[in-house]
Amino acid sequence: MSPRPFPYIRRSLETVLRRASAEFPAVVLTGPRQSGKTTLLQRLFGESCRYVSLEPPDVQASAAEDPRGFLESYPPPVVFDEIQSAPQLLPYIKEKIDADRTAAGRYLLTGSQNLLLSQRVTESLAGRAAFLRLLPLSRREAEGSPERPLGWEAPAVPSSAAERSFGGLWEGFLRGGYPELVAQPERDPYLWHSSYLQTYLERDVRTLRQVGDLTQYRNLLRMLAARSAQLLNLTDVARDLGVAVNTIRAWLSVLEATYQVTVVRPYFANVGKRLVKTPKVYFADVGTLCHLAGLKDPEHAAAGPMGDAILETAVVSEIVRTITHRGEEPRVFFWRTTAGTEVDFVVESAGRLIPIEVKLSGTPRTRMASAIRTFRQDLGSVAGPGYVVHPGDVRLPLGPGVTALPFGAL
Repeated sequence: MSPRPFPYIRRSLETVLRRASAEFPAVVLTGPRQSGKTTLLQRLFGESCRYVSLEPPDVQASAAEDPRGFLESYPPPVVFDEIQSAPQLLPYIKEKIDADRTAAGRYLLTGSQNLLLSQRVTESLAGRAAFLRLLPLSRREAEGSPERPLGWEAPAVPSSAAERSFGGLWEGFLRGGYPELVAQPERDPYLWHSSYLQTYLERDVRTLRQVGDLTQYRNLLRMLAARSAQLLNLTDVARDLGVAVNTIRAWLSVLEATYQVTVVRPYFANVGKRLVKTPKVYFADVGTLCHLAGLKDPEHAAAGPMGDAILETAVVSEIVRTITHRGEEPRVFFWRTTAGTEVDFVVESAGRLIPIEVKLSGTPRTRMASAIRTFRQDLGSVAGPGYVVHPGDVRLPLGPGVTALPFGAL
């Protein structure tokens, strides 16, 4: 394998990935481009597995013309990078696995287009492969504490000096969590995200039938950035872009399947209240959101109209990444009644519902927990302790069952 271009940052998924490769004949590792999939596999299996990128056209042609011969040329254990570029290999990989179901860790497959992978992989490798996702770095990974529990799972963890620094916190939001930006602080985050989005549009989106007009698709990205953390009315978006609602729905599914957005859906419970059913959409990386919003400096990001949306995006991103990198499926919702009472996030954790409010003020007040108190009263025993996450540095009680939690301690 080629040498790593920047220092390796330890990932929470390492333990799960090692276990999966010891138990399954194949492991499928998906995630957005540049999230570190190849680097992670190189770190764990570089000495024992050969590596093959399936993106070069000549390699794709070879795999398409003679799949069996191609696999014979690269006997296991082997890493096939970007398997969606040569999906015709999957039935023949299945054939190889079925010839010897006892050997584990034979095929390690990566992909950045879950939309294309899912059906083909499910049909070919059901019961034969472990499916894992690697997202960009969580904050705890970037800080060298990948195993650190979430704020409600363990006693209070002291915030570091970087977490207490206003500039450090919001500068981190502008950069986002892609490993290349985290490991190379001298890189210009605005230029990097501009290049990343162009690559995403050209390599991932252009190949999908659901997307015909890349200019309109780019406009959708900017529109979603402007409406981040708000209830998303697809009819309004379609009208503003001048396209059909079904087109917006298809494009949104592409964004979700290529790991560019996180769709947070409302939590429903039989509590005798009318609840809002419209989802919210957050960009999966807070740096992507800041770039699409045209933000380049921490002060403007914190004090501008996008401040609340940026902090909410950072919070949901940290929760989703931390849980996903344990090999688990994050279950994150929001709760809102038609009367307007809203809890930003509700996380299912250990059989309980953890309500989380996000506030831009670094000075927590008791009144900030009013929606959490309503939620806990309505949901009863299933509701766990609630948290008001803020960008400050204080952790203190805001009444029974509610705690103000610094973002750095999330």
